Amino acid sequence: MSEGHVTVRGPITEGRRGWPFGAAAFDLDALGYGEQEWFFSGDATCYDHAPGTGRSFDGQWQAEPTRSVPFASRLLVRRPTDPAKFNGSVVVFWANVSIGFDIYTGESSRLYDGCAFVGVTAQRTAVEGYRDGPQHGLRAWDPERYGELSIPTDDASYDIYTQAARLVGRERPHGDLDPMGGLDVRHVIAFGASQSAGRLATYLNAVQPLERAFDAFLLDVYFGNGTALDTSAAAGPGVTHVDQITDLIRTHGLPPGGHLLRDVGVPVFVVNSESESLAHFPVRQPDTDSYRFWEFAGHAHGTVPSKEALRSSWERDLGMTSHPMAPAAGYNALSLEPGRSAALDHLLRWLNDATPPPVQDRIRIEGDPPRVIRDESGNALGGIRMPALAVPTGRHTGFAADGTLSLFGSTEPFDAATLRELYPDHEAYTNALNAAAKEAVDSGVLLPVQAPSLIQL
Repeated sequence: MSEGHVTVRGPITEGRRGWPFGAAAFDLDALGYGEQEWFFSGDATCYDHAPGTGRSFDGQWQAEPTRSVPFASRLLVRRPTDPAKFNGSVVVFWANVSIGFDIYTGESSRLYDGCAFVGVTAQRTAVEGYRDGPQHGLRAWDPERYGELSIPTDDASYDIYTQAARLVGRERPHGDLDPMGGLDVRHVIAFGASQSAGRLATYLNAVQPLERAFDAFLLDVYFGNGTALDTSAAAGPGVTHVDQITDLIRTHGLPPGGHLLRDVGVPVFVVNSESESLAHFPVRQPDTDSYRFWEFAGHAHGTVPSKEALRSSWERDLGMTSHPMAPAAGYNALSLEPGRSAALDHLLRWLNDATPPPVQDRIRIEGDPPRVIRDESGNALGGIRMPALAVPTGRHTGFAADGTLSLFGSTEPFDAATLRELYPDHEAYTNALNAAAKEAVDSGVLLPVQAPSLIQL
């Protein structure tokens, strides 16, 4: 199990760039937040399945330590500058590395309304970059700042994540070298999105029962399959270029998954879009006292930049104005951000007063092979229906227009005749939209404070 000495250094200020990779590109000061980067290093435990056990479908995995390796990694910490504004919850985000560098995807405005955010560099790819394009790895991006960082194998990622949680948790060592600046932490929430949600699933099933480092788990746009616990010789990135990820998904699908551990003793919340629905369908679990599953119909895995989204740092850090996997046109026009904010709000309430999130309808999936059941306009039936889908002006799906998997989905506007048939005039449309927004607020999937801006969009 995770043990031994961990060295902490920070706040980090050196480097030729003058800022940490992934630093907030939105106005933290206006939100009452500050940001610091910290380095931490030591030995990380690697795990494997206990003899005679493996990746069982029921999630009852039995892991055991096998070896340890030295590492040096980083934390990017955003926290309220006024301790009185801190709500006691630290959201520890496993940085997504699916396109070759740390991505803090899945953030929501609710996160920066009292929580602390800690982005953890847990994987080798973030430090080294892709094998055929390492320029986006931390060490290449700013050698003066990040030259000392080292993660020899992703097998160490699970314990690196544990150690990060303990450095910002309730029982952390206080003093001058405290990434949380003396804040009174009550809850530590594990958070992962897409690629890192898969790693978080493995952590939940295999490592959380041993370490008990987290008080809750939030898996965002989770396809339903965990990652390998022990890769042994496969220490480097699994692919060499972002295009290979898309090709693997389209040609081979995703590896089989299993259930998330049901009796882990802490709340587990999965928040999905329509894009993950078919892949996740074989591992759907019933809602319980400690498990919630929300599935947003008509939304896509990847969200294009929108007015309510937190501004990305990619343009400043990498000169990238769009996601390298996003299509040039035809992508889904809806944003998951309001749903994410509502989900996080419910998770915080779950932790603070034991009130679980409301149970929600799930997307209708039938057949063999399974398929999403749709209405006459092509929109999915069932699932959480945010106002733009409940009162549609187009066909919104989590898939490409031809029905194949596309992480950015598709939106096809209705023609004028269809719009006139649905909404005889603008008043009819706005009345329907306002009613749908009220229903979403009443059902708990839309925060009242976000309803007006969503209607305006």
